[in-house]
Order: sequence, then C-alpha cells, then structure tokens
Amino acid sequence: MTLKLYFLRHGETTASQVGSFCGRLNLELTPAGYEMAEDFALAYRDLPWTAIYCSPLQRTLATATIMSELVGVPLEKREGLKEIAYGQWEGKTAAEVTREFHDDYVRWLADPGWNPPTGGEKGIDIARRSSEVLEEIEHRHETGNVLVVSHKATIRIMLCSLLGIDVGRYRDRIAMPVASLTIVELSEHGPLFHVMGDRSHLRPDLRARVGT
Repeated sequence: MTLKLYFLRHGETTASQVGSFCGRLNLELTPAGYEMAEDFALAYRDLPWTAIYCSPLQRTLATATIMSELVGVPLEKREGLKEIAYGQWEGKTAAEVTREFHDDYVRWLADPGWNPPTGGEKGIDIARRSSEVLEEIEHRHETGNVLVVSHKATIRIMLCSLLGIDVGRYRDRIAMPVASLTIVELSEHGPLFHVMGDRSHLRPDLRARVGT
C-alpha cells in the first residue's frame, strides 16, 4: 500500500463568488460552501482515512470538520497550509488592485514566485512552508489515505512542487476551483497524479455555480 494525498480546496465563500483577493481574511463558508463540504464528505466517507490535515483558517476548518466528524479522524491544523497573504490587496478585486497598486500587480502577474502582492507573501515562501507540512506527512504516514484541506494558491503551489513546475507559473498551469479534489499517490518512484481539480462529488447545481 502506498501513501495517497487528497488535496481538497475549501468550499465557496463570498470572496470566491466575486473573485476578490482573500488570503488571510477569515471568511466563513456560504450556505452553498457548506453543502459542497457535505457532498465531498458523503462521497468519500467510506475510504479508510489515515489522517486529516488542514489550514487553521475558518473556511478550511469548516470544510475539514464535516469529514472529520463523519469518519472520526481528528484534525491536524498546520500553519503551513494557510493561504497566501495578500497584504494590502486583501478584500479587493483585481480591478481595484490594478488601479491602486498597478506596478506591483504587473510584477506579480509576471512572476508571483518571486514578486509578492503589496505587503504580502511570495510564492517561494508558500512553497517552503507548505513543503514542510508535506515532508511531515510523508514522515508520519508511510501508507494510507491522507486528506489535506487548504486553499487555491497554496494547493497549486504544492502541486507545482510535486510536479517539478516552476512555482512562478502556478497561476498559469493549474486550475483549482472551489471544493475541487486532486489526488496524488506518493511511492518510491515519485508522485503519480490520479485526479486533478475534480468536482464530480458535487451535486449538479453546486458544480454549476460560477466562482474562482
């Protein structure tokens, strides 16, 4: 038996509905966001779960707690799984950031690996802290199914690291809609991707919801 990582992005929030920058803002899930978390838990409840790790922000905690309580596996909260800190961009739309922080925004779009949002966090910093969590998981769990509940940018950066993709290209190479699941098997041959950005566990009306 190998180790399988199930990367789950949290359910819908008001920020994901409108596409505003939400890194460290501690938003709740919307009612639809809770339904997304419930759908995932019901679809995957019968897997023999080894552990559940999650970001300590409210939207990820709420998403992970539903599965945790359903299967009786305790949550392991890790700071390294938090979303990117957007600094002065928090809560703003792309149009507002373009207008207020134009040069920083252009640099960030060109290479978010090395250029942070104004007062925020570089992609390479997220890669460092999240890789420490992945290393801990590999060390603690040689086999089994491990759920990792995190955020859009953070999951994409972790996947870039596993795939050998330049972290600066995470926004260009990997899509990660709300409540989507990516499954990666880790073995002696390295990471093997089975599923990426899947939302088939959601009921049709939730899959049809537009968001970022």
